Amino acid sequence: MLYAILCYDSEAAVGSWTKEQDAAAIAKLDVVQEKLAREGRLGPVARLMPTTAATTLRKGKETIVLDGPFAETKEALLGFFVVECASLEKAVETAKDLGRASSSTGSYEIRPLRLFRPGNLKT
Repeated sequence: MLYAILCYDSEAAVGSWTKEQDAAAIAKLDVVQEKLAREGRLGPVARLMPTTAATTLRKGKETIVLDGPFAETKEALLGFFVVECASLEKAVETAKDLGRASSSTGSYEIRPLRLFRPGNLKT
């Protein structure tokens, strides 16, 4: 089954890293990603641009397009991994590996995926 591992953290904290700190964090995460890729379990991985670059589409009687996310939260969705795991337990183990490699103190949300158009990964 495919799982999305969603990465949440303080955007201000992560955004304040120096280029060297950011590169070191990415290098540690790359070790985990390379292992998942060798096992054929790694799907798309993305780091999202800051929430200041977001646009929100608000639905209602009228559809309104607004600048920014307008979410009241201390942690923002910063990125995601899509991984193939045989079970939720394996997905939790994978998220723990990513968490140990991460240089931040945020959280990971693990969600099963249902693909509407299967791509290159097994479903």
